Amino acid sequence: MTMATVKWIHVGFALLSLCGFFARGILMMRGSRWLQARLVKITPHVVDTVLLASAIVLASQWGWAALQLPWLQAKIVALLVYIALGMVALHRGRTRSVRVAAWFGALGVFGYIVSVAVTRNPLVLL
Repeated sequence: MTMATVKWIHVGFALLSLCGFFARGILMMRGSRWLQARLVKITPHVVDTVLLASAIVLASQWGWAALQLPWLQAKIVALLVYIALGMVALHRGRTRSVRVAAWFGALGVFGYIVSVAVTRNPLVLL
């Protein structure tokens, strides 16, 4: 598989991940029982596993020294923040307002991750 193919898989699954997170946030805000559906619970894990696997393949094709690039480090740190906010938004937030705020925060962090990936500049917001 070429690096370009892996990159497009990564981009495509990042988009799927965002769409799924967005939809689950809407379901959360509406108090929908669909959030408890088996498919809604399992699909994000499958999508995010493919996303992570493609990221690992890309990093290995670039060489592990690429992990020292500031823009890639910023993406990884932002990803951890996105995951934490996503957990608060969809599972751990005590109140609906906390969950909604975390959901919006996670969407903003996702936007930052995409901006850094496109520009390869960790200071893209400045």
